[in-house]
Amino acid sequence: MPNRIRAGALTAFVVAGLTTLTTLAAPAGAAAPAKPAPAFLSASQLPPHPSSSWTAGKVTDGVPLELGLCLADVFPGYDSRYREFRTDLDTGARQLTIVTGSAVKAKALADRMNEEIRNCPDRLETDPEIGAAHRDYGAVPVEEGARVHGLHTWTAWGATDIRLMSVGRDGRTVTVVDWAQMGDFSDAPVRAFKKTTTTAVNKLY
Repeated sequence: MPNRIRAGALTAFVVAGLTTLTTLAAPAGAAAPAKPAPAFLSASQLPPHPSSSWTAGKVTDGVPLELGLCLADVFPGYDSRYREFRTDLDTGARQLTIVTGSAVKAKALADRMNEEIRNCPDRLETDPEIGAAHRDYGAVPVEEGARVHGLHTWTAWGATDIRLMSVGRDGRTVTVVDWAQMGDFSDAPVRAFKKTTTTAVNKLY
C-alpha cells in the first residue's frame, strides 16, 4: 500500500480538530530580558540512516500534525515550535519544543505526555482496522530527565509502522522527539535514539 495511503489512514484518526498553537507575547512592561529560544537538533544528530542522509527543515511555530497520533489532547496554549527532518526514503522525524510558564508546569506537561503515549495503543485500537503496541524503553539521565517510548502500529490492509518518541525537560521547557518508519520493534534504533534524545535536551539551552 503506498505510504501516503498508510499515513493518511492513521493520522486522519487522530488529527481532526488539531490546530496550530499561537505564540505567547511577552508580558507588557517586563523588565527582564527574554531568555533565548530553545535550540533544535541538527540533521546530523538524528539516528543514522543506513542508506540516506537526513535533511532538516526550518524551525516553525506551532505543532506538527504527526504528533497528534498520540498527543492531540495535551497541547496547551504555550509557545511551541518544531522542526521536521526527512530522508529520501520512508523514514522521517520531528522535534517539538514547548516553553511553559514554570518548571512545575513543565513537569506536569511532561508527565501527562508520557502517560498519553503509554495509553496511545488503547485509543488507536478503537478503530477495528488498526492494531498498536507500546514499549517503554526507560529513562534517559539528562537535565530534568527524559523517557523513551516505542509504538508499533499495523493495519488490516497490511501496513506496519514503528516509531520512537521521547519526552524530555530542561527547566520550564519540554521537548518531544519523534522518529518513524515502516517496520516493527526489531527495526527501532533505540540506542541511537536515546543518544539523540540526550542531545536534544542538552541543546535546549
